[in-house]
Amino acid sequence: MRKLAIPALTAALALTLTAAPAPAHATRRPWVTAWGNAAQPATPSTPWYRPNWSQEGFARQGPETLRQIIRLTTGATAMRVRLSNAYGTAPLTIDAATIAQAGQGAATHRPRAMTFAGQQRAVIPPGQERLSDPIPLSVRPLDKLAVTLRFTNPTGPATFHHFAQAASYRARGDHLADTTGSAFTDTSNSWYYLTGVEVTSPRATGTVAAFGDSLTDGVGSTVGADNRYTDQLAERLIASGNPWGVVNAGIGGNRMLTDSPEYGTAGLTRFRRDVLERPGVRTVIIMDGINDLAEWNKPRQATARQIIDGHKELIRAAHARGIKVIGATLMPIKGAALAYSPAADAVRDQVNHWIRTSGAYDHVVDFDAIVRRPADPDSLRPEYDSGDGIHLNDDGYDVIAQAIDPHTL
Repeated sequence: MRKLAIPALTAALALTLTAAPAPAHATRRPWVTAWGNAAQPATPSTPWYRPNWSQEGFARQGPETLRQIIRLTTGATAMRVRLSNAYGTAPLTIDAATIAQAGQGAATHRPRAMTFAGQQRAVIPPGQERLSDPIPLSVRPLDKLAVTLRFTNPTGPATFHHFAQAASYRARGDHLADTTGSAFTDTSNSWYYLTGVEVTSPRATGTVAAFGDSLTDGVGSTVGADNRYTDQLAERLIASGNPWGVVNAGIGGNRMLTDSPEYGTAGLTRFRRDVLERPGVRTVIIMDGINDLAEWNKPRQATARQIIDGHKELIRAAHARGIKVIGATLMPIKGAALAYSPAADAVRDQVNHWIRTSGAYDHVVDFDAIVRRPADPDSLRPEYDSGDGIHLNDDGYDVIAQAIDPHTL
């Protein structure tokens, strides 16, 4: 088998971040990431998931307005929005943007204008990100927000997040101030350009990042229901009085060791951008490697040693930033015909043994032991299976969220 090269994190994709200095009132407390996703390059729509608009981009035939709904994991007294053109090949021009409390569907309440270095318009060069100016806005944990962007010039292919498990809305023309949502007749279950919301709050003390592939991303959960395991972890933390933000840095189909034209930059490379450079991250939960060992990666299936070395590299990088690292075991794949083979499962078992026994992680959460079928440990319990033999349903994501001890975070 050909040896896979493990890219060094020092060669990670570097994004230049530009933002206006925050007003004095907004810098008294540190910024904490209260919502986020991981960016990936434009990719074709899949036949089993709603169409995405990443390859066509926006404003090809005149002005368009994009509205995206997100749920914050912690409260805030002020916030700023992170937009990305990481995979763009040309400057991205956003003519204007607003943020508002979300209503039903694409409806909103009292939108507020966002500015960038004091200007309504923002131009983001290819390969870069941009932060909005701080926005004084009080919200509670689990409040939903609508971020609306207006484009006049064609954007070209869009930096996006494919499996959002949430609806985004598009309208022809300028509908930035539309609070009814009636003009937003096109929908997609992906996010575009929007990669983070950072907040300040007397109670927000830090952020937990979850890093991995589709099982972190929440594929198999109910679209629009906020039932990824990270959503349910956030609800647990709020109920227990722990005001932490939670960021989902999973990408469906992503591999730890190698890039994919459809599923994004390798995990070892993107870890810096998607976890280490997020404001306020103090803990990361890593569940990664299934797509490297899966049967569909022949002839590039990774060995257990290569995946373990990848985990070690992630742990070293996080510890160098003072970030606590929790390792999650890899869950069963036997029911997924395209992923499973006896050889792939043998690699999974070796990786899981190392995660459980090596002591390399600060803590371990044994997701595999929780969701596997007792009579056939290589398979998911039927009550947790979304139907494809590899991804969890809402109950499955809930049970692994329940397994995480908040005190370990």
